[in-house]
Amino acid sequence: MQVEGRQAVRELLLAGRRKVHEVLIAEDVDRAEVLEDIAELAEDLRVPVRQISRKRLDAESHTEASQGVVAHAAELPEADLDDLVRPSGGTAPFLLALDGVTDPGNLGALIRTAECAGVSGVVLPRHRAVHVTPTVTKAAAGAVEHVPIALVGGLPTALSRLRDAGVWVVGLDASADQSVHDLQIHDQPVCLVLGAEGSGLSRLVRQRCDEVVSIPLKGQLGSLNVSVAGAVACYEIVRQRR
Repeated sequence: MQVEGRQAVRELLLAGRRKVHEVLIAEDVDRAEVLEDIAELAEDLRVPVRQISRKRLDAESHTEASQGVVAHAAELPEADLDDLVRPSGGTAPFLLALDGVTDPGNLGALIRTAECAGVSGVVLPRHRAVHVTPTVTKAAAGAVEHVPIALVGGLPTALSRLRDAGVWVVGLDASADQSVHDLQIHDQPVCLVLGAEGSGLSRLVRQRCDEVVSIPLKGQLGSLNVSVAGAVACYEIVRQRR
């Protein structure tokens, strides 16, 4: 799998979750401190580092701006849904499930928020949704190396399994009457479910939620970008679980 972006490559080398085959650095790029750090980390791990022209690097890049560095690594390991439900370090699980999110920039931003908010795992449907790509990895700034991600055949079935395991499933949808600020989460296991922009939660996913809430909007627009809405909701749950 290709990993691009300075922070993403650095976190790949630091995390050590998967084998890194090589690191490519553009010869004619400003050698910022982070690039020197990447080269030193790769050397410590005995990962080959090759310097190539910026033109060749851009030709190999899968994103519009690789930031002068690309790494080739093994695929991310998939997490098991049952493992995500188990408490870790005495803390009840806090999961994030995404229903039909197809934009890689939004997925990357959501995974980055999830890592910063202490989310213990992300659940993605295997079909009709974006998965981890070089663009997602770069947008996530390396967070994909730290957040376990489970791929499930069907999200409604996965949510039913979570509910059976004692996880409180909360859907976020602009049409809901209840505010996210009125939730009573405390320290119980919780899964926050976000729908795609425009369509929101699908009917079957909505039916599997214990509660469906919205973010109060005071302006003229009717919705937030899904990554922004996810950040607001994640940190509201963090605040309540403190």
